[in-house]
Amino acid sequence: MTTAQDTTVIIDTDCANLSSVRYAFERIKANVTVTDNIDAIKAATRVVLPGVGTARSAMLSLNNKALIDTITGLTQPVLGVCLGMQLLTTQSTERGSDTNDCQCLGIIDTAIGELDSQGLPLPHMGWNQITTTAHPLFSGIAPGSYVYFVHSYRAPISQYTIASSQYGEPFSAAIAKDNFMGVQFHPEKSAAIGAQILKNFMKMTSNSLNPQRSEVAQ
Repeated sequence: MTTAQDTTVIIDTDCANLSSVRYAFERIKANVTVTDNIDAIKAATRVVLPGVGTARSAMLSLNNKALIDTITGLTQPVLGVCLGMQLLTTQSTERGSDTNDCQCLGIIDTAIGELDSQGLPLPHMGWNQITTTAHPLFSGIAPGSYVYFVHSYRAPISQYTIASSQYGEPFSAAIAKDNFMGVQFHPEKSAAIGAQILKNFMKMTSNSLNPQRSEVAQ
């Protein structure tokens, strides 16, 4: 349940999908604020980290806004969306023009690599099924539900996987560690299923969300 002090902040990362993520929360009647104000982010009941584009440009934006230490120190529920999920990991091989891997936030101990589509077109774009675990982010989501993906890089299946999908190879459709969660797909483009996932996130608070150790979604 929400209270008068209940606040949800979408971090202003200067990425292109900020408005669509905000509109998705507003469609479920959630009161959200888009900001890069450090005090507002720290004080929020829950935080959303959106992102599209490359990991390197997103990390540069977070660094320029002095947000890296703020994000890694958050104790309330945090949801990374698409690239925002990938930023929660240790590093990404999505180098851009650089020759070195991009160092990410290092919150979840897994790394991002190029999706092995086994000859299928990249990016992986469109509707695909997910296999979920009992994590509360997926409460009420039936196995085999369809969500909308747009990506060429992925987190592998690991102990942090709370939902999986397959496009050529199996990959993590969602990962989590303690209060940090991330979804590779776009809930804001995933119709009723995406709306339910966002509603589930809106029920979470620091007090209600205990560290989750769901079995890996295979």
